[in-house]
Amino acid sequence: MTLSIWRWAHLALALVSGLFLIILSITGVILAIGAVESDAYRTDKNITLAETIPILQKNYSEITEISVDHKGYVTLQGTDHEGNPVNAWINPKTGAIYEPVKNPSDFIQWNIALHRSLFLKETGRVLVGIVSFLLLIITITGVILIAKRQQGLRHFFAKIHKDYFWSYFHVITGRLTLIPVFLLALTGTYLFMARIGLTEAKEKIIHFEPEEKEIPVQEFPLFKNTLVKDIERLEFPFIPDDPEEFYILHLKDKSLSIHQISGDLVTETVLPSTTVWEKISLDLHTGRTNVLWAIILGIASLNILFFIYSGLAITFRRKKSLIKNHFQEKEAEFILLVGSENGSTLGFASKIHDQLLQAGHASYLTELNKITAFPKAKHLLVFTSTYGLGTAPSNATRFEHLFNPNTFPKSLDYSVIGFGSKAYPDFCAFAQHIDHFLDQYFSRALPLFTINDRSTEEFSVWVQAWNKAKNMDLGTTPALYTAQSPKLIPFEVINHTQTDPTFILELKPLKKVSFRSGDLLAIYPQNKERLYSVGKVNKHLQLVVKHHENGLGSTLLAALKPGDILEAKCIKNDSFHIPDKSKEIFMIANGTGIAPFLGMIAENTSKKKIHLYAGFRQKNSLSEIYDQWTNTAIRDHKLQSYQVAYSRAENFCYVMDLLVQDSSKFVKAMQNGATIMICGSLIMQNDVEKVLEEILGDLQPYRSQIRTDCY
Repeated sequence: MTLSIWRWAHLALALVSGLFLIILSITGVILAIGAVESDAYRTDKNITLAETIPILQKNYSEITEISVDHKGYVTLQGTDHEGNPVNAWINPKTGAIYEPVKNPSDFIQWNIALHRSLFLKETGRVLVGIVSFLLLIITITGVILIAKRQQGLRHFFAKIHKDYFWSYFHVITGRLTLIPVFLLALTGTYLFMARIGLTEAKEKIIHFEPEEKEIPVQEFPLFKNTLVKDIERLEFPFIPDDPEEFYILHLKDKSLSIHQISGDLVTETVLPSTTVWEKISLDLHTGRTNVLWAIILGIASLNILFFIYSGLAITFRRKKSLIKNHFQEKEAEFILLVGSENGSTLGFASKIHDQLLQAGHASYLTELNKITAFPKAKHLLVFTSTYGLGTAPSNATRFEHLFNPNTFPKSLDYSVIGFGSKAYPDFCAFAQHIDHFLDQYFSRALPLFTINDRSTEEFSVWVQAWNKAKNMDLGTTPALYTAQSPKLIPFEVINHTQTDPTFILELKPLKKVSFRSGDLLAIYPQNKERLYSVGKVNKHLQLVVKHHENGLGSTLLAALKPGDILEAKCIKNDSFHIPDKSKEIFMIANGTGIAPFLGMIAENTSKKKIHLYAGFRQKNSLSEIYDQWTNTAIRDHKLQSYQVAYSRAENFCYVMDLLVQDSSKFVKAMQNGATIMICGSLIMQNDVEKVLEEILGDLQPYRSQIRTDCY
């Protein structure tokens, strides 16, 4: 049976029984807490019936029965010497009363009733029994899924790949609470079967002939060999000294009738094994006989609630990862194939897919198992994680079987991007396998690239390499590929400085939000995400935006006036924050890319050596604002130097020319650990990196010292 069938069975059973499991789990936790009680009155482990009965008969005029409950408390029912009825917990050594027997509180009894029958009497008992059975099946299918993930039961408790949190949590806690949850389900099912008579069996009765002799009760062999703690109940003769009245001793697996004169065994009623198992099941299901086990059951019941939540989170994550394509297979030039177990890898591929579509390319995204004919394909990108111990994710297991190289053009090139964790020896093993497999049929556009722990920074390095190899302009900012971001919050427009076509917006967050210069502001015109780098100035967000005539985002922002409210969200862009350890920083920007640098410079209270290089088309009122602002920053020692290039001025030059002029400064500073930060257009970034490569000889040794935020 395939993995998907087990997964769907696991999910379907959980959905069917989910509401009932929530009720049973909550009441189970409460009852487990109720079972964790003091053992102050627990009976002495070594005292026998022969020792305690004479003491009790001395202290009480009449005894109906003594019983020992699941806590080990001895209860006596009878009458004292003053004729008062007694129903109390006693000390079997002395006969002294601890306190009258207390019934469970109304709250506990209410929970017991809800847990057993949902207040629906017999119908409820049937429902609870069915849910217990479904939980048993869910547990078994869960074990099968973990075993398949871990490549067999022998690796069942091997280290788990830590991918999506709720998926990781679901598997880890599933393994830790497997035994108690399995026993809860199994014993709950058995108790249900016992209550409806499915486990009935006949008891066995054996008769004996007692001797005609009289011995004192403390000499009864059976009482001398039976500890008080081992009995369930001892019924005393109704009429003393009547040979037809017997002591009835109830043990866990049998009942004994004992002659009250001779102490001999009269009858032995052996309980059927089903009754014994019912008692054992009740003890295991309630945890009433052991405080530690009650605590474990409480944790397991609580964890069932987290199982339900995490299972739903995994399901919704997979559902949100449903793929929508704008082009048909026969039209697509870019083919993106995904192998993803929980959707995180698909998230990276979707971001690339969306950018290709926005750029006007015919892109098609699908799972590896859904590969088909692509007659116009030019580029094949495979994004895949590794499942279990080096094998394929569930949506990639049939790829090689379905793959037909004749359905692709011979000129196709490919690139494989593997996702995994270096904490495991099989890091990106399936990606390596796919890379070798495709190498038999097509040419590599790029060598296999691996991503550790879903690092957006590492992924952006692959994007840069892909851009360079294919002359593309995909976004290289790591925050673009972040899976989750905060919800939208309102921002008030404080100031709008217009200098056509570029303008400055100052926004005040109306709810508490944490952000830094270099983070991103996401807006959603026509439900499409647009990102803008922000600077933090006076606790407000500052954006520098160029208004494009048909630009969705810039048109929306350009229309804002002071006092207007903008719904947006801040996205952390940790890879583009001002570095704490670097003492010297070179900031390179063109156009609107200057916004985050202005905020970083304003926050430079530690007086780091910052050099700002900016490139604009021409001098205007906006560039004059920058001149005034940077002069003040230099005076306050927040900025070391400011150089600007105008590409359409009379004595035109580009920002790259400024870098060449200061080439010796760059070489020395980079050798001493300086940082270069680039913000603006992707075209500018590519040109800047070419110049830096000429200046530094080889850019690769300095790659970790270069931070980019370009679009």
